[in-house]
Amino acid sequence: MKKKPEEKRLSKTVSPDLSVNLAGIKMKNPVMVASGTFGYGTEYAPFVDLDKLGAIITKTITLKPKEGNPPPRTMETPSGLLNSIGLENVGLDHFIKEKLPALRKMTKTPVIVSIGGRCIEEYRQMARALDQEKGVSGMEMNISCPNIEKIPARMIAQDQGQVYRFVKSVRKMTRLPLIVKLSPNVTDITKIARSAVKGGADALSLINTLTGMAVDVEKRKPVFFRCIAGLSGPALRPLGVRMVWECSRSVEVPVIGIGGIVEAKDALEYILSGATAVAVGTGLFVNPLTPVEIVDGMEAYLQKHRIKRIAELTTGGLRWKVT
Repeated sequence: MKKKPEEKRLSKTVSPDLSVNLAGIKMKNPVMVASGTFGYGTEYAPFVDLDKLGAIITKTITLKPKEGNPPPRTMETPSGLLNSIGLENVGLDHFIKEKLPALRKMTKTPVIVSIGGRCIEEYRQMARALDQEKGVSGMEMNISCPNIEKIPARMIAQDQGQVYRFVKSVRKMTRLPLIVKLSPNVTDITKIARSAVKGGADALSLINTLTGMAVDVEKRKPVFFRCIAGLSGPALRPLGVRMVWECSRSVEVPVIGIGGIVEAKDALEYILSGATAVAVGTGLFVNPLTPVEIVDGMEAYLQKHRIKRIAELTTGGLRWKVT
């Protein structure tokens, strides 16, 4: 008797292949930790087996140390979190001398360094320096943080021309895979995505936080020093999934899905919508084991549906059409 198509798929006794190739970065699974939520990696080592992660994206590094914004810096909202950290970090030199070596001693998991700056030259200097460092698998250009400029300043990621110029210039400074992190605070994210790819981006990560605001009604003033803060958490997931779907249909480079991922189902939504990999952010504050549990959940899902490789799911949503 001729076997049905589904019977040719993976046996439930065989482990599925969770590995993915993200613009040349070979990952054992598609689950990463998002920039700004996992410190420099070493802070979570007592709680999470770093070797079980697909990749680690460090908190954003700037050329010089930054103190960040005055407190309060975070505030819970329904299904989310407002934050205004302001990219507090130790600076490039300290990161290279202290933080990166310490992380590399703890794990062989690929490390992607997030870099941020106020001008092209700052990004160029960081890219040039990190390109020479052992243990760096790639760089993520954070051009979409909403918590470092005074209102009404625009983010780099909100201007197609700036995105192209910044990425093109930084691209010349490194041979490493270059990921560009995009903002949801735009009218059409696909236009920004295409500008980043035209400039030389090897992959895109989206989305960063959505700009929001909270007001202390007793004090009759904004809660945060800069008034505007970044909203993350489960409330963002439908927006993130939609934007990943749109961008994955608009560019030919891998897309990383970010926003509101707290369980395997959430991550699979992104992958089925076109993401090659996903990054867990705010969920880490609730449960540090979230990314590891998501990996286990993905494996169980593939076993249940007898699917051999997680990568098979990425192209599924590319065929979906709006009718």
